Amino acid sequence: MRWRSRVQIRANEVSVDRTGRAELDNFLERYPSIQMLEVLMPDMNGIFRCKRIHRSEFAALFAGSLKCPATQSLVTTMGEYDHQVDPRLVAGEPDNKVLPVSGSLAPVPWLASPTGQVLASHYTPGDEPAWVDPRHVLAGVLERFVAMGLRPVIATELEFYLVSPGDGVVPKPLLGRIPGTAMEQQGIQFALAEDMWQYDAFLDAVRIACEQQSVPMTTMLSEFAPGQWEINTRHVDDPLLACDHALLLKRIVKGVALQQGLSATFMAKPFAASAGSGLHIHASLYDGNGNNVFSDPASAATPALSPLCRHAVGGLVATMSEAMALFAPNANSYRRFVPGTYAPLAPSWGYNHRDVSLRIPVSGHDNRRIEHRVAGADANPYLVAAAVLAGMHHGITSRCDPGPMVAEGTDLPAQVQSLPSHWEAALARFDRSTLLPRYLGAAYCSAFGSMRRAECEAFRACIPNLDYEWYLRAV
Repeated sequence: MRWRSRVQIRANEVSVDRTGRAELDNFLERYPSIQMLEVLMPDMNGIFRCKRIHRSEFAALFAGSLKCPATQSLVTTMGEYDHQVDPRLVAGEPDNKVLPVSGSLAPVPWLASPTGQVLASHYTPGDEPAWVDPRHVLAGVLERFVAMGLRPVIATELEFYLVSPGDGVVPKPLLGRIPGTAMEQQGIQFALAEDMWQYDAFLDAVRIACEQQSVPMTTMLSEFAPGQWEINTRHVDDPLLACDHALLLKRIVKGVALQQGLSATFMAKPFAASAGSGLHIHASLYDGNGNNVFSDPASAATPALSPLCRHAVGGLVATMSEAMALFAPNANSYRRFVPGTYAPLAPSWGYNHRDVSLRIPVSGHDNRRIEHRVAGADANPYLVAAAVLAGMHHGITSRCDPGPMVAEGTDLPAQVQSLPSHWEAALARFDRSTLLPRYLGAAYCSAFGSMRRAECEAFRACIPNLDYEWYLRAV
């Protein structure tokens, strides 16, 4: 049984099913001024690669006529193709068919020109899901849960910074202004209402864009660092849709910021003296009767966890290190893992505890869930969710033991960093993984490791200004 959702549109269905064309016709009727459409295709980095097509080509897109090279999804963060990828996988750089994601047509309100957008996925010329597309990678993991009669429910929390130009070279957090002065607000000022007042125009424009693009934003707050913000999305029972929401939210935040003369970044650690930005995944499982299988209503324990939940946590503990290259995909990612900043250094789990990597939040039985707190805001949401769900499935099927739980209100001892602490170590651990290729696909894991290593080597080959500042004169 193949995972079915709005994301899984097969090419032969588009040609015979009128649903896609009806959606397009309704969109064109509602937005007659829109002349261009941005076709958004996520790559391995979780960056949208985009084509703009004219209104005259919209119908051709929905008929499956738009093509893109398969290698478009295999580029580095800089948009450069990795020639170290196994040539047997991409020889000749063949084209894939690009098909729109049902229900994703929306206006782009931050652009001056009337423009729409639509999510799209890669398919082979034979109408099969293309292995290069991270959305299909996640769909493959979800099929494992379908076979078990279980339904994952996912939500995301995303942190980001608004930044100012600083000295024109090095950016700095965008701080609030003290009224009647030219001074900037000092201190962390977590959840300060005045920050929301000052940036109300930005926050409200983000809200409006979320509503227009069907991104179910629920909460906004200023986070635990000056200039840092967090926006949460609602839990949905389609993990593919939840990851669509996360990536679209990043695009909305950046687009609205640009429109208002601001700049937003989802770098994991843009400022050394401030907290990093994370991508937290909340995940639970439900059976065919709508019961949350992570909860044990008959238990008097706090929290009342089912054995299945403990096994899922155990699988996440067991797979965390080998998935680190997915949770922390670039050089800057590893600067986030600093003691005392709510960024986990080792696999751990606990109830109502923010120092652990796997948190069981306070909730009722129906909402029992695991909060995975390892990934940075720079990570690809589809791949993070795929790795999280793979770990949960492995734990359930292998009956993994999570080890002792950190109790609520207990000080977590100083952690020795056992998760890979730098990029090269994470890539080496990823390459040794035997479990992830079984879930994400051997070809995808091979290409991902090769692509990230190429970027790592290019990064290490650069000489940063700090080399000159420390060594040019002194030595």
